[in-house]
Amino acid sequence: MAQATMKRPAPPAIRQTKLLINNEWVDPVEGGSFETYNPATGQVIAKVAAASAKDVDKAVKAARKALESGPWKTMDAADRGRLLYKLADLVEKEADELARLESLNCGKTIQDSLADMQGVVNTLRYYAGWADKIEGRTVPVRGNFLSYTLRQPVGVVGQIIPWNFPLLMLAWKWGPALACGNTVVLKPAEQTPLTALRMGELAIEAGFPPGVVNIINGIGEITGAALVAHPDVDKIAFTGHVDTAKIIQKAAADTLKRVTFELGGKSPNVIFADADMEQAVAGAFHAIYFHGGQCCTAGSRLFVEDKIHQEFVERLAEKAKERKIGDPLDPETEQGPQVSKEQMDKILYYCELGQKEGATLMTGGHRFGDKGFFVEPTIFDNVKDDMTIAKDEIFGPVVSVLPFKKVEEVIDRANRTYYGLAAAVWTRDIDKAHLFAREVKAGTVWVNCYHVVDTTTPFGGFKMSGQGRENGEAALEHYTEIKTVTIKLK
Repeated sequence: MAQATMKRPAPPAIRQTKLLINNEWVDPVEGGSFETYNPATGQVIAKVAAASAKDVDKAVKAARKALESGPWKTMDAADRGRLLYKLADLVEKEADELARLESLNCGKTIQDSLADMQGVVNTLRYYAGWADKIEGRTVPVRGNFLSYTLRQPVGVVGQIIPWNFPLLMLAWKWGPALACGNTVVLKPAEQTPLTALRMGELAIEAGFPPGVVNIINGIGEITGAALVAHPDVDKIAFTGHVDTAKIIQKAAADTLKRVTFELGGKSPNVIFADADMEQAVAGAFHAIYFHGGQCCTAGSRLFVEDKIHQEFVERLAEKAKERKIGDPLDPETEQGPQVSKEQMDKILYYCELGQKEGATLMTGGHRFGDKGFFVEPTIFDNVKDDMTIAKDEIFGPVVSVLPFKKVEEVIDRANRTYYGLAAAVWTRDIDKAHLFAREVKAGTVWVNCYHVVDTTTPFGGFKMSGQGRENGEAALEHYTEIKTVTIKLK
């Protein structure tokens, strides 16, 4: 692994650290706060307001008022779209600042953060276009009646976003929710609240009425729990770990809230001997090391056909050894830090465990440097399906290589997981590609590519990788209620 040059560009300004409730920046009722860190150095960036249950209640009441009696309630759908377009324009204008702030707070490389900002803009514009196209239907019924359906907002939506793609996940949730006319109470991840708060400032500048967008920083066990349990929240949308989703689902049951979950994965990435070797190596490398492996779709189970297994692993290991690790704000950096010391320590634990269980450590497996939360790109070869590193979601730059012999065998093994978020296959054989795509249990299947996610295509998982879908028209289903109206005709 190579050390990227440390150019240390000027860090972005921290503009806001309070709570956003009813278009006002306020201190928490009980005065709580927590520190947010730069994972590249381990140093504190800022002290951020922490919402208590009382603050959550204030935010929910503001959202309810905006939903039921404010200008948002009577606003034309096209005008809601215009506000989303304006917000997208502001993000585009401030993309450089937002990207630097994202990299500072979550450790994502500046190049990846800039790509995320384009994704945010695309998402907001996509749903802006949907705002005045959410339509009901006329339904033929027996008898002398006119029946039609209305698509109406679900109501007040609590949204809880993760730390790996903070602003992009915000856009994925704000876009469909606001296009459909809902109001939002958003809780950013406690590790990465800064870009969400900056986005709150831009939402006010764009002209969203008071109460439509509220942002409550805080710890999951306190702020998140209060949001999930609040009786006046109609829906929870959560992206994060499956164990947290289980807690949310149980808590939401008391009020029968609607819930959608986008959770983790242990995605199989299958390389057949007939694949283009160079493209497949590059694709497998990107599949696991993108954002330091901190991606729910990461190709962390790498199945390689035994005919090419040795050559493939050697080429992948050489590529990993050349990776430039360092300051995420340096444009030359290819891999930044893990988001926190807790995450780094978890990954290093799995690296030790993989060796104890008998897997072959080809490269990596250690902390990189002596400050910040960096982990070397790591490859374990000759991994068995029942090893912990082949079953648990590590969420770091660690890939398990599993040799295989036959198509039917690898499909069966690929499906031996509780997860089902994504999968990929590399082959020149179109029959094998279609067979794999049909039989593997995953919400997204890539053929000769990886991590290709677009705003227009549904995204979500099978099994314990989630419930519901984000992106595309599919997301609108989760932010609207269908009402049937039947009128007796003379």
